Amino acid sequence: MTFHKQNAKDWILNTLIFRHPPMWIGAIIFLVFLFISISLLSDQENNPENNLKLVDQEMGLMDDVLTVGGVYEQLASDIMETMSTEEKVGQMFFARCRKDTAIADLETYSLGGYILFAIDIKEETRDTLKTTIQSYQDASTVKLLIGVDEEGGKIVRISRYPAFRAVPFHSPQSLYAEGGYPLIAGDTIEKATLLKTLGFNVNLAPVCDVSTDPENYIYDRTFGKGAEETAQYVKTVVETMNANDIGCVLKHFPGYGDNADTHKGIAIDSRSLDSFLNFDFIPFRAGIEAGAGSILFSHTIVSCMDADLPASLSPAVHRVLRDKLGFDGVMITDDLAMAAIRKYIGDETSAVMAIKAGNDLILSSDFDIQIPSVLTAVENGTISEARINESVLKILIWKLRLGIIS
Repeated sequence: MTFHKQNAKDWILNTLIFRHPPMWIGAIIFLVFLFISISLLSDQENNPENNLKLVDQEMGLMDDVLTVGGVYEQLASDIMETMSTEEKVGQMFFARCRKDTAIADLETYSLGGYILFAIDIKEETRDTLKTTIQSYQDASTVKLLIGVDEEGGKIVRISRYPAFRAVPFHSPQSLYAEGGYPLIAGDTIEKATLLKTLGFNVNLAPVCDVSTDPENYIYDRTFGKGAEETAQYVKTVVETMNANDIGCVLKHFPGYGDNADTHKGIAIDSRSLDSFLNFDFIPFRAGIEAGAGSILFSHTIVSCMDADLPASLSPAVHRVLRDKLGFDGVMITDDLAMAAIRKYIGDETSAVMAIKAGNDLILSSDFDIQIPSVLTAVENGTISEARINESVLKILIWKLRLGIIS
């Protein structure tokens, strides 16, 4: 038996890691030891010296694999060193696209990305939308995250229009009822293919919230089943999105529950921490383990974690995600223009609070107000340059892993 270790090594590094980096760590550890075992078993002479050499070679593969993350970090650090404070702060804003001034806004604010809504897509064809998105990329020094909410069912920004799909993408609940997890995986592939063809590189999905009550506000957007089944749904979607090179966003941490619509006002969640640990967090853990690159925070006030601040602005809730769930990826606010924030916190203050809480990306409709506020906070020491650098490094690493920048 001939075992081509170098060919296998090249395939892993060039295909699995560099094309699908968020999914490689666990798989590679398994493959390395599998390769070692096959190599040892295939050595018909059973020469101990040869076997030790094989182990050394395969452990060398492990070293190569585990340095890939370090390579991304170094590349991101090198890019960041060329950026001004203004450019770094701009990177932290995943902004709602203002179509009429989109190019000028990129030049003024050095934004990290654009999110497009249905109104931005309504009058477009596949060709014109692709051209428009490419014009945004061409105008940006550091290539952009281009995101959209294409969850399926109630929230479809693109497929609601026949120019892009004959019928809108179905909800997770209806897909599962028709064809189980295989149909969900197929639907996720189709979404990723359509979005990438148009120039999108992030779909703000999947919804990880657990809801089994049709009367709940969030129910229609969820998988509609218990925590364990929702976790399997999330795992399926995240793994499929990673395999198809499109960024995913787990939402809405720490779990929406039966709360009211925060687009309209404040919602207070009075459930116990144990209920989150044993219920709501299960799908988020599944998404993290599957390799999700980012997680979005809700605007609900979760009393057991922080009785005063919405989750999106709460350092305590961000610590829970980092410390109890072990997430070290990109943390994102829900849109700060939603009434739960705008009415009670205000546009100028909210972005500063969001960064101090631990967010890396700010979903912002009012970036022209919030970016100057953050810059002022950096200048007066309210936010340190080191805190900005921490987030920008993570954003750039995410962009590198998604193949947006190289």
